Amino acid sequence: MTVLADLTFSAVALSAVYFLAASGLSLIYGLMDVLNFAHGLFMTLGAYAAWDLTTHLTSTLSAPLNFAVGVLAAIVAGAVVAGLTELWLIRPLYGRPISQILVTIGLDLAAVGLLLGGFGSNSLSMPVPLWLFEATHWGSLSLPNADFVALIAGVVVLVGLEWFLRRTRYGIIIRAGVENRDMVRALGVDVGRAFTLVFILGGAMAGLAGLLNSVVFNGDLVSPLQGDGLLIFAFIVVVIGGLGSIRGSAVAALLVGVVQDFSNYYLGSHPGMAEIGNLSVVLLLALVLEWRPRGLFGGTL
Repeated sequence: MTVLADLTFSAVALSAVYFLAASGLSLIYGLMDVLNFAHGLFMTLGAYAAWDLTTHLTSTLSAPLNFAVGVLAAIVAGAVVAGLTELWLIRPLYGRPISQILVTIGLDLAAVGLLLGGFGSNSLSMPVPLWLFEATHWGSLSLPNADFVALIAGVVVLVGLEWFLRRTRYGIIIRAGVENRDMVRALGVDVGRAFTLVFILGGAMAGLAGLLNSVVFNGDLVSPLQGDGLLIFAFIVVVIGGLGSIRGSAVAALLVGVVQDFSNYYLGSHPGMAEIGNLSVVLLLALVLEWRPRGLFGGTL
């Protein structure tokens, strides 16, 4: 029973990171019909921004405050790069989906190449508080503190997005744009601002996801290719949940995290089954698409 509880908690923490990575992707597609393949770059740059700032501030700030600054740096870096990407590269290409895909893929490849040239292929260690590597004990359970951080971040972002989409003016514009973008334009609403805001929000969540992925699951290591690896699972979550659905992304992330972790634990130790977790996620994707081609919550934010 203890192993089951520990494994479930770890799977939920993984799901939280997947949700953070996928929610921005889902928002961007839901309003703008843009499949943003540079989303992995936002995650990577968020992690590198946190690494750079925390490394330089280690000697001047306490470990918890230094980590908090790193979190803020990751969010800001992801948001800024995403906003500039929308303004300079995506905005001239609205209505041209093939061009958008090619440009975002090209941007990702070029930026990853620059990171590989500048930092090399070796992973860099990020200074983090020691308590992140410790565990909280509840009876016979031993729950990693890093998993708590990921879970709390995922819940806060989910609640914040739900509030933003349902209680704020721009949130209502975004929801209306998902249903009928032409109608929103006809009412005189500045959809361009909403587009940029959505990209900024998506980039901020991607930056946070990149940082948490490094801290929680990569042993506090940052690498140039980490965002692209996480992007694959983000796309799977978005497709399973339904393109454009935040709640769908949350449910799908939970399903993907649980299926992956449980498959790896119970089947991954057998010979030739090292990648069974990834295979299980792909099979889950196939089953959902066979049952509901639009995803679990397709068409609704």
